Amino acid sequence: MKVNITDNYGRVFPYLRLSVTPVCNYQCTYCLPQGYAKTGREQDCLTVAEIRRLVAAFAGLGARKVRLTGGEPTVRTDLPEIAEAIANVPHIQTVALTTNGYKLPQRVERLWAAGIRHINISIDTLQRERFQQLTGHDRLPEVLAGLEQCLELGFDHIKVNTVLLREENQDEWDDFFAFVKKRRVSWRFIELMRTQDNTDYFQRQHVRSSSLAEKLLAEGWQQTIRANDAGPAVEFVHPQAVGRIGLIQPYRSDFCHSCNRLRVSAYGELQLCLFGEGQINLRPWLQADNQCAELQNVIQQALHQKPEHHYLHDNNSGQTRYLAAIGG
Repeated sequence: MKVNITDNYGRVFPYLRLSVTPVCNYQCTYCLPQGYAKTGREQDCLTVAEIRRLVAAFAGLGARKVRLTGGEPTVRTDLPEIAEAIANVPHIQTVALTTNGYKLPQRVERLWAAGIRHINISIDTLQRERFQQLTGHDRLPEVLAGLEQCLELGFDHIKVNTVLLREENQDEWDDFFAFVKKRRVSWRFIELMRTQDNTDYFQRQHVRSSSLAEKLLAEGWQQTIRANDAGPAVEFVHPQAVGRIGLIQPYRSDFCHSCNRLRVSAYGELQLCLFGEGQINLRPWLQADNQCAELQNVIQQALHQKPEHHYLHDNNSGQTRYLAAIGG
């Protein structure tokens, strides 16, 4: 089926990132250092039925992959039911999950049974004490055990997300490389992004991803050729490594050229750019199955408003106050 979700710049969007909750149970220093602050809307998130209708509309326009994000999506006790509903939508080929790994060993088999085949796990350090300082939880052994279970179960894609931080993990680059060389994982290093509430932290911790790229090339890693439908990561392989390393470089001049994803909040609001302004409320068209055509028209019209690029270079992060608000 042809992908009909296109914008004014010729980009197509076969990938939907769907937040299922704004709540996160971690207190990561770069995202929610004070922890999640309740808003009173937490019980008003999209229902399983609304999510199924939303995904069906996107699938009818050519979406093939749905990633469940948060906050922390496993906070929702009905997450397996959500994943099963999406996996059963015609034309959806991949159900993915981004998680902080909280209680992953107890949950991973149920998530696999629900149809999730791609998983991203956030691990910003391989040092236990530092992990607790960064997240507010002493759970690194648990998260790593969950990662090993994912490998044993045979997930199609296993990725680890690490935010580059000058004071917290720059001295661990060699440890990360060694980890990847022995395991079938793709370790993604994400350059820290400035948001509305992290200016001081950004200035203290920001590390340019180009410095990591230089180190990789100097140590024999080779940059792969990007596929036409590739996501934002620049990937590197090594002849002696089982896994891969990827760099997500939001300040790269051509970063937005390959944009292939749209985001919907836990309340059904379409956000055209992670660092953009304004949202389009889709929830009125999620109340009955016979509203699909209307919903698809709203989505297609909204794409005419999608900007060509973000304005992070101008220190403008749009309405994104913190990344957990819509899953990063």
